[in-house]
Order: sequence, then C-alpha cells, then structure tokens
Amino acid sequence: MPPRLTLILGGARSGKSTHALRLAARAADVLFLATAEPGDGEMAAKIERHRAERPAHWRTLEAPRNPAGALAAAAAAPMIVLDCVTLWVSKLLLAEGATWPAASAELDALLDWHRAGQSHLIVVSNEVGPGLVPADAISQEYREWLGWFNQRLAAEADQVYLMVGGLAIDLKRLAHSGAP
Repeated sequence: MPPRLTLILGGARSGKSTHALRLAARAADVLFLATAEPGDGEMAAKIERHRAERPAHWRTLEAPRNPAGALAAAAAAPMIVLDCVTLWVSKLLLAEGATWPAASAELDALLDWHRAGQSHLIVVSNEVGPGLVPADAISQEYREWLGWFNQRLAAEADQVYLMVGGLAIDLKRLAHSGAP
C-alpha cells in the first residue's frame, strides 16, 4: 500500500493540531516535525503547550526550513506529523532572496520524499484565503504562496480535512460524493 498523505486545514484555533494528534495517535511510532521557532514569548508558550499535548514517547524533530532534508536525515517513522506549513511558508517568504521557484522547490522535495517513503504524513496548515484581501504587498504574497502550497498538498493528499469549531469536515469525501 502506498504511503498516505493527510492534509488538515483550518483557521486559527480551529482544532487542526488536536485533530492531527488524534489521527497520529493510532500509530505506535510517531515523529513530530515542528516548524515553529520561539521568536517571542507568545510563540514560546504555544510551543510548550503543543509539546505538553503530545505523548512523551513521540520523537520531535525541529525543522523550520527544508522539512524534506530534515526527514531524509532522520530515523524513519511510520507516522509523521508536520505542524505547520503556515510557519514554514512564512520563513520561506521572509528569507533573504526569497523567490517562488525556490519555495516551490522545497514543497516539491517534501512531496518527492513522501512518495519515495513508507510513512503516513499528516500535514497541518492554515486556510487564509477566505479572509479579507491583505492591505500590504508582503501579506498578499504570503496568502498567495500559502494558498498554492495548500492546493498542491490537497491535490496530492488522500484525505483533506477542514477544521471548523473543532469539527473535521472530510473535504475529499465531499468532493468525490457527487453532491452538488
């Protein structure tokens, strides 16, 4: 059976990470790939809260950039949670000399790594498209980049969930059900 890819989308505090942990808990061996860095007190507290929510036996790999490279260098696990694409894309966009082709190449590398392996990859990302058009250029570009990452991941994923108020809506099942 080919490796599975699950994408979990939603707004802030919608339950994305909680759902990812619930899905991953089915496996005995889990690798948590964290893209967050404690840049300020609020983010440091959020990172600590997320660490406390994970089972103690799960391994954690910190990879703010180049998740495919980090995964290639890590010991394999049957279940991997990447949390989150939102922060990864922001780091790509804000890097010196950032270009869309370079960012897209990082996503290509992750998808190539996934296709070549045997791990079930659960990916968490924010859905930022439904909001207002951002007023400044960098925020508009960020929304574009993240939207393209989410579309590429969703197209490749076996399962795509949209989290709303802690509830998971199975978008792939809805898309294939023939419902209007």
